[in-house]
Amino acid sequence: MTPPDRNPHVNGDAGTTEDSILRLEDGDIYVCQDGPRDAHALLLVHGSAASSRSWDALVPLLTTSHHVIRIDLPGHGRSAEPVDGGYETSKQARRLGTALDRLCVKHVTAVGHSSGGYAATALAEQRPDLVTALVLINTGPSLDAFIAPEPTTIDPTQWPPTDEQIRQFASTGFRTGYQVPQELVDELRSMKYHAVTAAMQASTAYLKQHALPSRLTALGKPLQVIFGDQDRRWRPSSAAAYRVVPDAKVELLPGAGHTPILEEPQRTAALLLDFTERHTTQAPNVT
Repeated sequence: MTPPDRNPHVNGDAGTTEDSILRLEDGDIYVCQDGPRDAHALLLVHGSAASSRSWDALVPLLTTSHHVIRIDLPGHGRSAEPVDGGYETSKQARRLGTALDRLCVKHVTAVGHSSGGYAATALAEQRPDLVTALVLINTGPSLDAFIAPEPTTIDPTQWPPTDEQIRQFASTGFRTGYQVPQELVDELRSMKYHAVTAAMQASTAYLKQHALPSRLTALGKPLQVIFGDQDRRWRPSSAAAYRVVPDAKVELLPGAGHTPILEEPQRTAALLLDFTERHTTQAPNVT
């Protein structure tokens, strides 16, 4: 087994940050770890056309009490495209599970933003021993909840797009008036066209198979849903669809759009920490 390439460094109050590239058979995966390694782990899964950097504002608020693990999904951020070209949600989940096994992590609360919630849910379906609880942040429950207009088509022959094209493409990902961070613009431009479109198509296919509330009901895991009430991609009232999941906790964030992890990190972290305090396993987290 090839050991990961590691790059530890200090990240202010968050303690030691360790960047790793895990050499997996189907492509290298980038991992970033923060916080005490003996604490309960939070796995943070970003959405399509994003990366682990979308969690930057939230991480320092979580690391005093949690081992925070961020993983770039294949073809996103610093992770390689999958060798087999497959972006299916089930394959994304398997890669997440393999990465956590390589890190010797035994239990996680899986936290997904937007379509990252589908990969987090699929991981719990595949590895119920590994995922102890789920937190979904602005993750659409079913396709009929989608309200955003189709994004402006970008000709693959003209890829990469301009800053203005990317900002227009990403605008519904934030509340009205919120400036799309330049680093996210730069990261999306660095992605391959196929990675962007295939990941989005995979999310649609996953929802077409089964709506998320039915999947989560079958899982029987503790669930928290956080939804910005100004979301311009998914109908905010659709968050109520998750209430059919036994004991699910559903919270609307007033004034937040589709990405409260950047727009409202303090309020998002407070809800997440309250939930994990009540549902954290007491079992040792690492071997």
